[in-house]
Amino acid sequence: MDRVINVNRGTYMLIGNYSTLKNTLSILFLFFITIVFSQPMTFTHNELSGIDTPKNSNNPFSLRGEVFIAFKKMQNAAALEGVHIKIVSSFRSFKRQQQIWNRKYTKYTNQELSPEEAINKIIEYSTLPGTSRHHWGTDIDIVLDVDSPPTSLLVPSNFDKNQVFYPLKKWMDANAYKYGFELVYTNTPNRKGFKYEPWHYSYIPIAKLMLSEYLICKTIHKLNQKNTSGSDYLSLKFINRYLKLNILEINPTLLSN
Repeated sequence: MDRVINVNRGTYMLIGNYSTLKNTLSILFLFFITIVFSQPMTFTHNELSGIDTPKNSNNPFSLRGEVFIAFKKMQNAAALEGVHIKIVSSFRSFKRQQQIWNRKYTKYTNQELSPEEAINKIIEYSTLPGTSRHHWGTDIDIVLDVDSPPTSLLVPSNFDKNQVFYPLKKWMDANAYKYGFELVYTNTPNRKGFKYEPWHYSYIPIAKLMLSEYLICKTIHKLNQKNTSGSDYLSLKFINRYLKLNILEINPTLLSN
């Protein structure tokens, strides 16, 4: 009888200890989560949405200082191999992106496209104001600096083999990662969202963090699109789909683990 009682006591003690351990672990986990998510964000809403100019961006392209230094190193290395990189677009403000959007919206609706059709046409290559990676001061559009450039620079076929910008593409494919840059909108089969842009590169060390905070802060849902053409057609369903396909269907290297 004593033996049974001892066994039951042992079992009871084991269960009791397990419950105590489980409660302790739960408390520690909640404490950890509280600490992690109570940390202040590195970037403000205005930085993430292009309302403010990037910090430490006193250079000709308004890139963040670290990005500009990395770009210059890459540019100099390429030049030593006869590849001369030229930036044609870098930081772009919310206001500037809104101008681009509104101009295209007017153009397409004047061509008798419906508002929905016009918006879908725009987002083949252009972003909604407040959602462009160019707002962050981490992204660049580049071409090869040549004497006789094509009239339309940012056309994918210009980067094809034997075409004017192919030497740049070939060099970047082999070397961009060494300087922290990666192509954003790749030519990966079945990738959705924005179309292939062989000219658009992003500086991973900062852009990856900015995208993460953009998502955590739900920045896209806090944007004021009052003066954005077609804003009445930017439903929550559209925004969520746009977020999934256009913002997140990118080079996986640029996504947080």
